[in-house]
Order: sequence, then C-alpha cells, then structure tokens
Amino acid sequence: VFVVIFNLFFLFGILFILSHLLPGDEWLDGWYGPHWVGYVFLAIAAASIFTVFLLLPEILELKLKFDGAMFKEMFTYSWPILIANISFIINESLDKQMLKQMLPQSISDQEVGIYGTCAKIALFLSIFVQAFRLGAEPFFFSHAKNKNSGDTYARIMNYFVITVAVICVALVANVNILALIIVGKQTHMVHGHITANVYWSGLGVVPLLLFGYLSLGIYMNLSVWYKLSDQTKYGLYISGIGAVLTIILNWIFIPKYSYMASAWVSLIAYATMMVLSYIWGQRNYPIPYNLKKNLAYIIISVILVYLSFSVFKRNIFAGNALLLLFVAGAYYTERKELKAIFSKR
Repeated sequence: VFVVIFNLFFLFGILFILSHLLPGDEWLDGWYGPHWVGYVFLAIAAASIFTVFLLLPEILELKLKFDGAMFKEMFTYSWPILIANISFIINESLDKQMLKQMLPQSISDQEVGIYGTCAKIALFLSIFVQAFRLGAEPFFFSHAKNKNSGDTYARIMNYFVITVAVICVALVANVNILALIIVGKQTHMVHGHITANVYWSGLGVVPLLLFGYLSLGIYMNLSVWYKLSDQTKYGLYISGIGAVLTIILNWIFIPKYSYMASAWVSLIAYATMMVLSYIWGQRNYPIPYNLKKNLAYIIISVILVYLSFSVFKRNIFAGNALLLLFVAGAYYTERKELKAIFSKR
C-alpha cells in the first residue's frame, strides 16, 4: 500500500501541489524535477523505511546472541536455496539480455521492447504466483507435522492448479483489452498515415509465458518436499538445470526465432523444473497429488487458450464464453468438495 501511495505522491501528488500552489509548494519546487525515473525507487525505499518503523516493537525485543550450531544448520539448509534463486533470476531475466546481444543491432532494441512490453500482460499471473508463494510456504512448514499434511498439500495443489488455469484462460480471453491498456491502440497516426502498432505483433508470447508461470507456480508448490525434508540441494539441481536450458536453448534459437524463442524457452525451462521436482519428490517425500485431475485441468486450459487465441483470433466474446464454460465445468466437478469445505466453516 505504501509503495503505491509514495509512487502516486512522487509522480502525481507533488505536481498537483505545485500546479495549485498548495502549502509546501516552494519547498517542493526547490528540489523536485518531473519525469525522473528515480522516484519509483525512492518510493520503494520510503516504503521500506516505513516498514522498519512498523517492526520496531519486534526489533527492540530482540536479544542478539550468536548460536554457532544453529548458524551451521541454517547455512547448510539455505545456501542451495540462495544459488537456486540466482538460477531463477537467470531464467527470468537473461533472455532479454541475450535478445539484445544476439540479434542484429538494427532490430535488437525493438525486439526486446516488444517482448518486454507484451510480457507485462503475463505478469498478472506472475504476481499471483509470487503472492501465493509468500503465503503458502509458512503454511506448509506449520502443517508439516500434522498427520494428514500430505492430503492437505495435495488439496492445495488441486485448487492452485484450478485457479491458475482459470486465470490463464481469463487473461487470454481478454488479452486485447489488456493490450489496449498496456501497449496502446492497434494502429496510430504517424505524419498523416495510419501505422500498425508493432507491439501487437508480440502478443503471441503471452500464452507461452502464462503457461510458463503456471508451471513455475506448480513447481513452487512441489518444492515443499525438499524444503520439509532438508534436501534443499535438489532445489539447486532443479533450478540449475532450468538455468542451463535457458542459456543453451536461447543461444541456439534466438538468432532464428527472436523473442518467440525466448517465450518457448521460458515455458520449456519451467515445465522441466516442474516435472523434475514431481519425479524426485515422489521418490524422496511422497505426497498424494491427484495427478490425473491436475493434468486434466491444465490440458483443458491449454486447449481453451489455443481456441481463444488462434482459432477465434482473440475475439473477446468467444474467449469469455470459453472462460465461463471452464469455470462452470470446474465448479460442477468440484461442487461436492467445495460444499464440504464451506459447510465446515
């Protein structure tokens, strides 16, 4: 909330104060310069400082005492996760750098711009996945010793897959609206001539990136097994394989297929990580996931996204009709379990 508030204040609020000569305008006019991108980072810093103040009561109660044995245990547990997170950054960011370096200089900036801008549409799902991760991991640890923890994890996976699959179909069904907001109109006037907006040509990456994030979200769910069993080295192996795939496949295919190669590679890398985590997890820390049901929802969502995007050419009415059918089918399939869950509450 405070990140948003500070951003609005720095980008719009100060300009409003200056233009209407409100109290404090002279002081603000002495240092404020419009259109500086640094205000975004300043807003994040200000929100972080405010967070520290909120935590002061907890911080002041801390008693500093170094525990060598605990430090060793924590380090052994966490260093593979640290390296795995670096690998995740490679998977998420390196493709844009490779596009810029490997494509001809005359088109590289435009291709990176198209890819990065269209990828923002898929970020809606990425944000959901990250938010789920922040809430789910503490829950997984707190329920690890429960007798039916495996069944609980499997149920969470079921509803996570359904939710993310629905979001994928919904975003693709309304991709034209989102594109209009994010990349602008499909055509615009340049020197008296109607010119196509090149960013619309990159919308083909959206379904691929969405299912890449779906795979990543499932992988984050599956990763509970190596975290609960103190086998975090597997997280390093899996993320490392994903990073190697990202580098090698992008290096091979970017020169010929440009940013579409990067989108496909992102999907392949995350899907591989998902599959490896499931296979190794079932061998080392079995959890009774409903594989058939989860696969069915994923396959159906893939088919609906293909129909919406390619067959119906991103028609908003056809896409949302398919979305409603999917939601209705999911509710009909899960209705008994949903009623049981809500009746307990």
